[in-house]
Amino acid sequence: MSLTVATLITGLLLLSLGFLFLVGNSAITAMFKSFPRSQTATVVFFGGGAAWFLYNVANMSNADLIGFSTPTPFVFIFGILAVLSFFYLPEFLSVRGLSVIILVGAWPLLMSAYQRYELPQRLFLVSILYVAITLALYLAVSPFRLRDFFEWLFRRPGRARLLGGALTVYGLLLAGVAFTY
Repeated sequence: MSLTVATLITGLLLLSLGFLFLVGNSAITAMFKSFPRSQTATVVFFGGGAAWFLYNVANMSNADLIGFSTPTPFVFIFGILAVLSFFYLPEFLSVRGLSVIILVGAWPLLMSAYQRYELPQRLFLVSILYVAITLALYLAVSPFRLRDFFEWLFRRPGRARLLGGALTVYGLLLAGVAFTY
């Protein structure tokens, strides 16, 4: 993936998320508040994150294999764990799935900026990706914190609009930076 595409994708994602917070109607607010325990979001985010992770595991190089000659046993083990999570760990599984998608998705975006020291504007992309990775790790450990954050965020309408404005401005910045490489 090129650095331009990676920066543009990240910018567009931030723009769309920021727009949702800026609009702030009751349906969008209800969607965000119900997200941590939503069954549909669980299937979409955790299912998608598990599938993407299993795809990466299935395509591991021989240098990454420990104890097995092929990645097939790892795919089965992690696949069974993912399916069992739906039954034995259903609480806040959508938040954990979102964390998995952020962590797995950040890798190709970061690799597009790897060793591109001649382009200092790449740091706008890398900085927001590291913030997202940090938040994803935190929410994977304490997923209930996202529910608490949404309750705090929507308690006063100005907070959601402020966050939406900040995300929109940074998304526009990234979209603009994408065309400077």
